[in-house]
Amino acid sequence: MPIFGIIASTTRFLQSAGWAGEVDENSFYIDYKTGEVYIGVDPSDRLIEITAFDVALHRITDEYSGRPSDKMGPVLRGIHFTQYAYRAIEIEGTDPEGISPETNHGKEVTGTLIEHCSFTYCSRVAAYLRGDHLTVRHCMVNNTSTEGLFILSSSDVLLEKNIFSRNNIENITGYFPAAVKIFNQCYRVTCNDNLVTDLPNSNGIWYDVGNVDGVFTNNWVENVGRTNYLIKTDRLWPSDNGFYFEISKGVTCAGNVFVNCDHGVSILNSSGAKIYNNTFFNSMACIGRNARSAIGDHFDWHPATGPGLENRNGHVFVNNLMCGDEHFDRPFVFIWQDSTVCSKTLTPDLVRFDHNLYIRSRFQEESRLMLWCPAENESCRYTFYSMEEVQKVINPFEQNSRLMFTEPRGIFQSPEFRNFHTVKDLPLSVKAAGVPAEVERLMMPEGGNVDYVGAYPED
Repeated sequence: MPIFGIIASTTRFLQSAGWAGEVDENSFYIDYKTGEVYIGVDPSDRLIEITAFDVALHRITDEYSGRPSDKMGPVLRGIHFTQYAYRAIEIEGTDPEGISPETNHGKEVTGTLIEHCSFTYCSRVAAYLRGDHLTVRHCMVNNTSTEGLFILSSSDVLLEKNIFSRNNIENITGYFPAAVKIFNQCYRVTCNDNLVTDLPNSNGIWYDVGNVDGVFTNNWVENVGRTNYLIKTDRLWPSDNGFYFEISKGVTCAGNVFVNCDHGVSILNSSGAKIYNNTFFNSMACIGRNARSAIGDHFDWHPATGPGLENRNGHVFVNNLMCGDEHFDRPFVFIWQDSTVCSKTLTPDLVRFDHNLYIRSRFQEESRLMLWCPAENESCRYTFYSMEEVQKVINPFEQNSRLMFTEPRGIFQSPEFRNFHTVKDLPLSVKAAGVPAEVERLMMPEGGNVDYVGAYPED
């Protein structure tokens, strides 16, 4: 429940305290039994705002006053939603609690359109959205607590040209929030040309549990998570991920820019991720799998909606440009699997891995280039420092990729001003691979050829 106080001429979002004795000038506590609100400052001559409503718009699916639902989603344009205790919008629908065919969910309310709206300071999420043919376009979602948008069990969804920022403003721990959560057997959800930024305590856009044929194209993802800690090498978490695809099947991730992210891309226990022509600046790319299954899992049926262990593969990583400045001392790529999986398979989960360009600052020449699993050693992992090592050990992968030691300002038009077009006549020494026609069409719907490495051509 958001509470704001205007204290010393400044507006402050107050954090929730566990009990009345913890309250200070920056927090509040509500005793729900007595209805009393505790704040840590004298409210005299000050304005204290507290949320009065749980939800702004609740679209039900049951009959109302004897009239059945027409199954038509609302059309919302130009509305500012702010300060709701739970969510600004909820659209009801089916939430499968097990494997569900596409035909069995997403049909109760369809065709919702939300354009040019803003959502701010909602205590849990901006909106729970269910139903096929949902479109959210030109909206701003910020300053929410657990998720910004929560898309559930829906098909043919489009999120385009939105801004998602400043999620998990309560800095909740023990929970894994995301600015956008796409959850529970969604089909063909497209995220195109969105800005995902300023999320130090949250994931960016997370496809989770049984999603199929996602599309993540032409997005700008910046400052997701933190990079000021040493990564673990025996697993991919704890982490915050700009684009996260977990327990799901099939996604195209192309033409995106990831800047100063903990993990720019993270693919976990999934299959068929096609990762083409992205630019990673001070951001890792991670692909991993473990032995998690639906038998005895702490989330019960969730793993059963994704590929089984033997099918957590089929990934492609081609034509990507990875660059780190003098402060970036992490590996660019981390291909991981749990050591217990190594006893079951030593087959790589990538089927194509090539034509990538790595730019490392001269100040970080001794840093790790790549962590790679599987390996026939005790840790089930190789650590590579040079492209020569990579090409020798994991041949035939990366035979057309290159590592250069130079500064970003010699590669990009202006990394300081976030212009990541490469400079003209740069001897990149990497020839781009051909891109499948369907990927090229997704990246450049108005036409054009993708014959370059990274998200942008030379400028």
